[in-house]
Amino acid sequence: MINFEKDNDGFVTLTIDDPNAGANTMNQAFSESFAATLDRLESEKDSINGVIVASGKKTFFAGGDLKSLISVGPDDAQRLFEQVEGIKSLLRRLEKYDRPTVAAINGAALGGGLELALACHHRIAVDDNKTEIGFPEVTLGLLPGAGGVTRSVRKLGIAAALVDWLLQGQRYKPAKAKEKGLIEDLVATREELLPAAHAWLVANKENESARVAPWDVKGYKIPGGTPSTPAFAANLPAFPANLRKQLKGADIPAPKAIMAAAVEGAQVDFDTASRIESRYFTELATGPTSTNMIQAFFFDLQSLTGEALRPSGFDKRKVAKVGILGAGMMGAGIAYECARAGMEVVLKDVTQANAEKGKAHSEKILNKAVGRGRMTEEKRDGILALITPTESAADLAGIDVLIEAVFEDADLKAKVFAEALEFISDDCLLCSNTSTLPITGLARNVPRPSDFIGLHFFSPVDKMKLVEIIKGEQTSEETVARAIDIVQQIRKIPIVVNDSRGFYTSRVFGTLISEGVAMVGEGCDPVTIERSATQGGFPAPPLAMLDEVSLTLTQHIRAEAEKAAQAAGIELPSEVGAEVIGRMVNEFGRKGRAAGAGFYDYPTDGSPKTLWPGIREHFTTGTQYPIADMEDRYRFIMALETAKCIQEGVLTDTASANIGGIFGIGFPPATGGPAQYMTNYAGGLSGFVSRAQELAAKYGDRFEPNAWLVERAASGKGLIGD
Repeated sequence: MINFEKDNDGFVTLTIDDPNAGANTMNQAFSESFAATLDRLESEKDSINGVIVASGKKTFFAGGDLKSLISVGPDDAQRLFEQVEGIKSLLRRLEKYDRPTVAAINGAALGGGLELALACHHRIAVDDNKTEIGFPEVTLGLLPGAGGVTRSVRKLGIAAALVDWLLQGQRYKPAKAKEKGLIEDLVATREELLPAAHAWLVANKENESARVAPWDVKGYKIPGGTPSTPAFAANLPAFPANLRKQLKGADIPAPKAIMAAAVEGAQVDFDTASRIESRYFTELATGPTSTNMIQAFFFDLQSLTGEALRPSGFDKRKVAKVGILGAGMMGAGIAYECARAGMEVVLKDVTQANAEKGKAHSEKILNKAVGRGRMTEEKRDGILALITPTESAADLAGIDVLIEAVFEDADLKAKVFAEALEFISDDCLLCSNTSTLPITGLARNVPRPSDFIGLHFFSPVDKMKLVEIIKGEQTSEETVARAIDIVQQIRKIPIVVNDSRGFYTSRVFGTLISEGVAMVGEGCDPVTIERSATQGGFPAPPLAMLDEVSLTLTQHIRAEAEKAAQAAGIELPSEVGAEVIGRMVNEFGRKGRAAGAGFYDYPTDGSPKTLWPGIREHFTTGTQYPIADMEDRYRFIMALETAKCIQEGVLTDTASANIGGIFGIGFPPATGGPAQYMTNYAGGLSGFVSRAQELAAKYGDRFEPNAWLVERAASGKGLIGD
């Protein structure tokens, strides 16, 4: 796995190139090869003047072996600890090798890759804008366990290491990584990388300080001080307080373990600090949170951004020109994303002024990027030039894809499609950005229902990464493939679901906000309602989210659903929280944030929103529930609805369930998503069913798991498959 090449100057280039994988990872093959390589380096030291650590892949080094990590549990703790300590002993041998060593970083160096580079004495990276450098472990419920915490703290100081690198899993471009202190030098191209590394070795082969890590020099002090330094100690209590504020009270173990390992490790020698780091890593890796997050944020995400959902047999098609009907908030956001991806965009609205206003949305976002130094004026102007605002449907001629993004009204959607169809080709993909209206019904209004599909974007479009692709009854497989292609072309994450009212995300999101409103109606204090959600890991609380959506929109969606049900001759069950929303809108005139008043007050002077005192006055009766029950009510009501979506065939894969839940509707990320939450609950799916039955007995039949879910749990089948 590691090629050993020594030149006439006595410089050795170690090229890591796993023959059995597309990227280098810290797997068993690497450990064995690395150990043998170090043996050779040490035995031939007298003829070696320096070492270059390089990669034979497009990336430098990808990090830990997640396939093995996801399967470990508490019973594997000692074995994993010893395994981690073994890897670290090899890195320490490299670090203490009595010759200068340089990491030649040709591509991404994330997690273990950056840890390998930090074990060298110097780091040179190609200044490629596609390359990322960082420690993303916290986003997988882990910490950098191969020396990342210990070395970054010693190199940068506790505060800089935690804030800039460790606690949020930031990924930096090489130039920014150099600015942040973990990369020393840059080169412009890959062709310059190995010569630059060689030149550094030539310049430093007689330099004693170039062959030893700074923290191994007697008297070295950690930048900024340690907890025993009075000035630093005075500020130390703010660290956990700020972390708790960032986590909004949620019990997420990885950031806490990272902070503990950094602070504790700074008070002892390097090797002891390294063992402390290994203990915390082992605790995280053998716990349920990392299992959940690795499944969602690595395996599920990897499958969705790859080919897993794309029907086979159809060539990939690149979109050159897209037409968007409706220049409101959603249409303008979609226009921005398409133009940013290099597509020509025709942005149509009923008036030229409305269309121009929609384009101005892109200009506002781009001006902010220019003002912050993230984009040049030339780049901004190039993106804006791709957007053509218009009131004429004739300007849609020549588009590859048509995306309708008008208000949630079936008749209005039919009208704008009819107007546009006159001017577009028979090969144009037809898409509707609807969040609730069934695609099969909307497809009846176009002559080519097989080419019609739902593309549900989320607001704000420029920040939300997910797009829910909805197949109608007549949607062809080629249309699904084309929809996935355009979503990936604009660098979004696609999930694919089958048709139903509300599809997957809107349907499940509705249960979350309804549960929050139900608790208002039950007399709970609104602060407790909101805080129980954020403490439970939700990124935003339900009443605040309902204000963003607007109370009147939920009423409109319910009315549309009732109209459709009546036409089908069925009666919908009563909606939880509907009476509270009705009073808020009709009695108190509070319709949501856009109207200036909802469950929150929105001061016109720009000061932060506050909960409306009238909630306590008109609804709160002093009802109190255990916080754990309130947190579970949110998670369980969403998970149970997700299970129904699987049962009904709306969802056909767990990756879409998990990623759609996390990225689309804010299901707590540490759970791994709704499907992972159910199957990895304590006691498995059976444990989930038992807890749901407890909640049903206390809070209502809506928590009662149906016969299908009970049978799946009893049979051990899981949620999907035979």
